[in-house]
Amino acid sequence: MIFIVDDDGSVRSSLVRLLRSAGLAAEAFASAEDFLRDAHPDGGSCIIIDVHMPGMNGLELQQELVRRPNVPRIVMITAYDDPETRRKVLEAGAVMFLRKPFNESALLNAVSATAVAPQSGP
Repeated sequence: MIFIVDDDGSVRSSLVRLLRSAGLAAEAFASAEDFLRDAHPDGGSCIIIDVHMPGMNGLELQQELVRRPNVPRIVMITAYDDPETRRKVLEAGAVMFLRKPFNESALLNAVSATAVAPQSGP
């Protein structure tokens, strides 16, 4: 299962379609809060998270998730790539940081890079 957390509905739906067309199961959430309330992240292999969202942002969600055991690998996406944010999310353990718009193969390659065992929390 690949989880998608992005406040942009068109991004969510296009990513779900892309992942499903590649034969992957995907489930999307409109906010970090929805994801934390409704998802079972230990059942996924990857979480694609938008950095900039209202409420809890992607970096805050990442920080929450890495405190948990067996968190799926994280791929961060953003339309606003700045070096400091990139550094923070990669140092916190994201396997990839992609700037929107990215091509389909870049995302599928990032998801493929997560096909290893879930990372452990602290």
